[in-house]
Amino acid sequence: MKTDPQDPAHDISPAWHPVRTRVKQFLEDRVYPVEHILHGEDRTNANVTMARLMGEAKAEGLWALGHPREIGGQGMPFMDYVYINEVIGRSEHGWKVFGTVSLQDSIMLNSYASERWRKEFLKPMVDGDIFPSIGMTEPGVASSDPTQLQTTAVLEDGHWIINGRKWFTSGADEAAYTTIMCRTEPDAPGHHAFSMIIVPTNARGYNIIRETPVLGINGGHFEVEYDNIRVPEENLLGGRGQGFVIAQKRLGPGRIFHCMRWLGQAQRAFDLMCGRLHQRQAFGSSLADKQLLQKHVFDSAAEIQSCRLFTLDTARRIDAGDDARVEIGMIKVVGAQMLHNVIDRAIQVYGAAGLTDDTPLSRMYREARQARIYDGPDEVHIQSVARRILKTYKEEGPGWDFGERDANVLYQPHPTP
Repeated sequence: MKTDPQDPAHDISPAWHPVRTRVKQFLEDRVYPVEHILHGEDRTNANVTMARLMGEAKAEGLWALGHPREIGGQGMPFMDYVYINEVIGRSEHGWKVFGTVSLQDSIMLNSYASERWRKEFLKPMVDGDIFPSIGMTEPGVASSDPTQLQTTAVLEDGHWIINGRKWFTSGADEAAYTTIMCRTEPDAPGHHAFSMIIVPTNARGYNIIRETPVLGINGGHFEVEYDNIRVPEENLLGGRGQGFVIAQKRLGPGRIFHCMRWLGQAQRAFDLMCGRLHQRQAFGSSLADKQLLQKHVFDSAAEIQSCRLFTLDTARRIDAGDDARVEIGMIKVVGAQMLHNVIDRAIQVYGAAGLTDDTPLSRMYREARQARIYDGPDEVHIQSVARRILKTYKEEGPGWDFGERDANVLYQPHPTP
């Protein structure tokens, strides 16, 4: 085991190495063979299959690995869990199978919710007995500028009265509650006008309008109307006007996890592509002997490893106490593009078969296209990163030295959490 602090392997504890192998084996042996059931139209069969897999993951000691111990998880350190999440991401169902799906929301609930809601929702959520959802994006509103969100909550007689409409509320049909971003401070400027409020999905006025297909996939994204929903004042998360502060604390590490899952998807596509190149013959020789197709292998390998090291570097910055806003913005854009490129090349190698659902690639390709939009479109992150860097040069002169930033953040002693 290397101990050089500049080596990406430095931050992963040897004790967790076998866990990564076990998660990968679980996916390959138990999840891959039933993926067609999990995203099939027979939802009863899909739910029964998912419940079985979740139970098996718990029995194998692979459940809620990254959740803090104080809320019922296994307390895997952040950097260790980043590596595990790369494997979990190889299947779109992995984060539900292993209990990862509730990580961000359980931490947010534990940090900001009232005692009542922590008692009611936290343990069942970590245990996988209930699921959360979050309502941010709205139809007809350019959500790349979230200060335009129109959903309102007005405090009357100790209750919030909520009206509006959200879509892309993932899992709303099975969630126990939705955390809604809404305008509570109409006279406050910009982001300070918004708060986050917990709304049980069985509340009167919580109306699911439709499941919104995304590129032909019914992926569990719902449009929901809030019609004079009435919830107690204590359902507020944090303080009034702190909605975006809380959201950013949720989204920062979440984007790291997204990028690592994308790397898992890209690795799976890469494995399929390389296997196909050895399996097929054309014009008298193996596809693996064709130089143009060898270029696909080179480009994909280079992009995966470059993005992987970039993402791990960003994760280490967060682990060292840096907010890493610039790095998070960059990996969100670079990671989504990498994922698209690798899957696209794999489909090209498979030819017509890659366009069908006979391989996972067709569905993976459509899922990958979403990555450039959710959690902020590429254009917003590109603009934000460029502005931050240019502001530094304007105010401090030449000062965005990436090597110096490494020295100041990554390789200085910092307290162990």
